[in-house]
Amino acid sequence: MSLIPLLTRVSLSSGCADAMRCEAVLAEAASRRAPLIDALYDANLVDEESFARQLADEAGLEFVAESELDLSSALHRRFPAKLALRHRLLPAAIAEESITLMTYDPFDLEAAQAVGREMTKPVTWVVSTRYRILEGLRQGYGVGAEQFDELLEGRDPTGGDDFEQEVTQLDEEEEEASVMNFVNQIFREALRERATDIHIEPLEKSLRIRYRIDGTLQEVAVPPDIRALQASLISRLKIMAQLDIAERRLPQDGRINLELDGAPVDVRVATIPSVNGESVSLRLLTRQNFDMSMLGLDEDTVRVIEGLLRQPNGIILVTGPTGSGKSTTLYTFLKRLNTKETRIVTVEDPVENRLDGVIQIAIKPEIGLTFASGLRSILRGDPNIIMVGEMRDLETTEIAIRGALTGHLVFSTLHTNDAVSGITRLLDMGVEPFLIASSVRGFLAQRLVRRLCEQCKKPAQLEDAYLSEIRFPSEWRSGVCEAVGCRACRNTGYRGRMSILEICLIDPAMSELITNQASYAELKKQALANGMRTLRDYGWSKVAAGETTIAEVLSNVEH
Repeated sequence: MSLIPLLTRVSLSSGCADAMRCEAVLAEAASRRAPLIDALYDANLVDEESFARQLADEAGLEFVAESELDLSSALHRRFPAKLALRHRLLPAAIAEESITLMTYDPFDLEAAQAVGREMTKPVTWVVSTRYRILEGLRQGYGVGAEQFDELLEGRDPTGGDDFEQEVTQLDEEEEEASVMNFVNQIFREALRERATDIHIEPLEKSLRIRYRIDGTLQEVAVPPDIRALQASLISRLKIMAQLDIAERRLPQDGRINLELDGAPVDVRVATIPSVNGESVSLRLLTRQNFDMSMLGLDEDTVRVIEGLLRQPNGIILVTGPTGSGKSTTLYTFLKRLNTKETRIVTVEDPVENRLDGVIQIAIKPEIGLTFASGLRSILRGDPNIIMVGEMRDLETTEIAIRGALTGHLVFSTLHTNDAVSGITRLLDMGVEPFLIASSVRGFLAQRLVRRLCEQCKKPAQLEDAYLSEIRFPSEWRSGVCEAVGCRACRNTGYRGRMSILEICLIDPAMSELITNQASYAELKKQALANGMRTLRDYGWSKVAAGETTIAEVLSNVEH
């Protein structure tokens, strides 16, 4: 019997206003043999809570509201992970004589048959929302739990240290496939959550996995006995990165090229020996669009940057601490300038993202290919635009300046706290003041702040004394919002990040001060007189627009 008429009727009674669209989505899903209820949810045609209630009534089952669920219990330990995850079932109660299971699809006969084959106890079915069940599965079983159950049989739950035995077991074809699936699930979950890094960290009695999402580390729920697979998991990652699996005393670096769900992913791998075993850090590098809009800049800032990018020659330096988005900004600039008439060459350590049409060089100091030697070679190769990953030393900086003075547009980065400090940093490196004044076109100091979740942010209530203390313009208070937390943002209140910039342009007045070796205070005074907006002021404008919070600006920008 077709469920399409029934589900269409339930959809309409729970608030769906487009019957034809509903029927079309269900018919298309049926033609693909895809889950019908998932198709409705994925198309955002129904409200989960309302639809699930109506569905429970239609099936004659009890509906369990999200507020009534207890996800902190250990029920998942007593119900097979493979069964729960494959059919998306969450145990609600397990007694000696019966078991209560939650589902969001009470008409899933395949799930009911699978439970009937596996369980000897009578089963009571209840209905809840898809979100709450999936969240319960993630929290209760952890990432990769389905493969984990298959792998755990016969293992020492403490993880042990029998490395040779683990390597031998990796050679078994069936187990190797399961370990690979387990690793792939970790990657897939990280990408789904928009993570930039994965950290696999052995602790004294457990193995911790954490994702860095929007710049903040968040611990991932994992199967409770995951430490039993510590050696196999880390060995698999080292094999994928072409590292020496027998070397556990020294740090190693490698790279993995993956394709998950049709999307290429480059993974930088770094292992660190610790007293509890090897810790592995994975940097996920996905193909990005590098569009100017992704930086989240306002129109005035974009206009200033466009002016800098139109310069025929000179040096443009992006400054900031590690992790402040400097590389992403430079890639965005290069993509904007990348045309058929332009030859762009970069020298990087390492090449983090690949740009079509751009010649990219990765330095290899062990064979003599450094920033300086690479830059010399680039200048002999007829480039229009050059990007140097970092101005690390005087030699590299002087070669870059020579390139700028001979008609090339050069981009690079410096580690300084603000834009004007870029000038003093170059002077401290030993660069002649007149060379800075004649070659540098601008310094861009950058920070990344988390963007407020549009689904749950709310107006903030602020006291005048607090605004005065942090020097926030009181006339902007009406637009200030605060983080709340919801499903869309993993209850953090934030989703995504954006740049805040401080741009110091080198005009004739600034050039004269640099040549005369003016102090930092004098240079900053002139930059402000020229219209430079400080990082703090730029951040306040984003707070006033309701895009980020006061706390984010304060935590990322120095006083």
